[in-house]
Amino acid sequence: MSERINVHQMYQPALLPKRTTQTNGENTFQSMLDKQLHPSITVSKHAARRLEDRDIKITDASWNKISMKMEEAKKKGIKDSLVILKDVTLVVNAPNQTVITALTRNEAQSQIFTNINGAIVIDA
Repeated sequence: MSERINVHQMYQPALLPKRTTQTNGENTFQSMLDKQLHPSITVSKHAARRLEDRDIKITDASWNKISMKMEEAKKKGIKDSLVILKDVTLVVNAPNQTVITALTRNEAQSQIFTNINGAIVIDA
């Protein structure tokens, strides 16, 4: 008695898990592109506390200008920079897009800033 072997008996494809779509939006191409085109500024806990304690308000337009200038500074090799606005002075780390600390302009007048290798002056 000969048993016939059918092709479908020899080849049985492995069952693979179904592909799932990412719903969190963290790693989508669009979100990564947006991060590259519009990098966001991170405010350190220390700087956030200083901004809150000193009741310093920075407009969205000013944040956008700061972000653009930080990108320029990063391209020029500036690591830590002093950002001088009309009423506020910030110390920022350009490569990390992070605000390290914040002072009012009155406080900044009598300060000596060390470990800074660039300055950004914004007329806003």
